[in-house]
Amino acid sequence: MPEPIVFYDIPGTAAASKAWSHNTWKTRYSLNFKGIPYKTIWVEYPDIEPVLRKIGAAPTSKRADGSPLYTLPAILDPNTGTALTDSSAIARYLDRTYPDAPRLLPAETDALHEAFIVAFQRVIFPDLRPILVPSVAELLPPRSTAYFYATREPAWGGKLSEVAPRGSEKREKHWAGVKAAFNEYTKWLEADGSDKLFFLGKDKIAYADIFLAAYLAWIRIILGPDSEEWADLLTWNGGRWARFAEAFEKYGSVDAGEDAVV
Repeated sequence: MPEPIVFYDIPGTAAASKAWSHNTWKTRYSLNFKGIPYKTIWVEYPDIEPVLRKIGAAPTSKRADGSPLYTLPAILDPNTGTALTDSSAIARYLDRTYPDAPRLLPAETDALHEAFIVAFQRVIFPDLRPILVPSVAELLPPRSTAYFYATREPAWGGKLSEVAPRGSEKREKHWAGVKAAFNEYTKWLEADGSDKLFFLGKDKIAYADIFLAAYLAWIRIILGPDSEEWADLLTWNGGRWARFAEAFEKYGSVDAGEDAVV
């Protein structure tokens, strides 16, 4: 029996489960979908770089000054000694290393998945990020909150609280843009004239679906499951996204895990 994979996630306070980030939900959904045993290590923002350096995981990109940028999700597989970052790279590793579990990226769909990810984010990012990113800071533990403000406000050019305040005209326009994005996704799904729920077929979940499900989890957790905006989203496109979110509930388990030791 293989040892559990060590999965590194960012703790929040928005839900009892702690899990909130769309990026890490991509990997959590992937692990749960494949049925691979794992345990979560919760890493606060200031500790991400030292923890990932410690396990030998590579940075995912570079900062503007050229220094390495370390981000989550990450995994450490004790069965192979592999430390890996980036949710898409992790998905491919899981398929390659654990081929007996359901595949995330069916054969010869890698290029299509990469194109999907680029297109998906281009459609939704301009309007979703101004709504959600400022609210993330409100739902983090104190050390992570301070780090988040210190690193994000310079990037946004001002106070996060002023980006798209609740009740503002700016927020309404961005929310209309988010709705337009989901209208576009519906067109993709109905391109062949059928009303399928998932991108590869009526009952066939693939990584593209997990990618979208992770964004829905992010929206639900950050805005709140009882928020007017989340309730509004669930009515869009004939209730398609309510059905989609419900289909992923069985893959949404979150273990208690333990806090990282730096």
